[in-house]
Amino acid sequence: MKILVISAHPEPASLIHALRDVAVTTLHADGHEVRVTDLYAAGWKSAVDRADFPGLPDDARLHVPAASAEAFAAGTLTPDVVAQQADLLWADALILAFPLWWFSMPAILKGWIDRVYAFGFAYGVGEHSETRWGDRYGEGTLAGRRAMLVVTAGGWASHYGPRGINGPIDDLLFPIHHGVLFYPGLDVLPPFVAYRADRMDDATFAATAEALRKRMRTLFETAPIPFRRQNGGDYAIPSMELRPDAADPHLTGFSAHRLPA
Repeated sequence: MKILVISAHPEPASLIHALRDVAVTTLHADGHEVRVTDLYAAGWKSAVDRADFPGLPDDARLHVPAASAEAFAAGTLTPDVVAQQADLLWADALILAFPLWWFSMPAILKGWIDRVYAFGFAYGVGEHSETRWGDRYGEGTLAGRRAMLVVTAGGWASHYGPRGINGPIDDLLFPIHHGVLFYPGLDVLPPFVAYRADRMDDATFAATAEALRKRMRTLFETAPIPFRRQNGGDYAIPSMELRPDAADPHLTGFSAHRLPA
């Protein structure tokens, strides 16, 4: 199988890069093809601006979705973006490896999403009508592929537990899992999270690395997070609210968008 790994940390000797290397080595050993993009090493441009749309007239107002749609349709997106889109289409699975900074991904990785997820590629895809609101949330360009996060966090695991001060890790990662990965069609696997990243001793790293190896060996066997598909009948269109008969009407928040166990 083919796996694309995107990593985001400015320090080559960081824990996230050490874990990334464990994942890549394991995947290679199991016969998979792997491509790695180290965003900092590549000098990835993270901000969307006019330079992303060479065909946009100088006197035209920059409306990013419209400019993105026109550039994607015309084949005039910048070469770095086109290359990453090609890698996504090449891959059977995507791994995003990053530290949890301020409860989200580093800005450079968010910029990768902003630029690579062009209109017509990752969104704005499919029929939009009174009965279907596009190919998204379980469908779309990247459907049939898998995705997984490898994340490091500075706090203790209990800090990210059901009653932890930072909030449950599944809730913190929901915007990435559901909005960034599931939206364009990826099947999202449970994340691999390493806690107390700045205080990890050799023994803990060895145990963490072995746990990650096991996850890599089951990358194509692990059941994905059971998010509800947008066009599967659970949502009213065009309001995009859960139908009363699809889930307990009193169920709200992130958990409402997962199928019951």
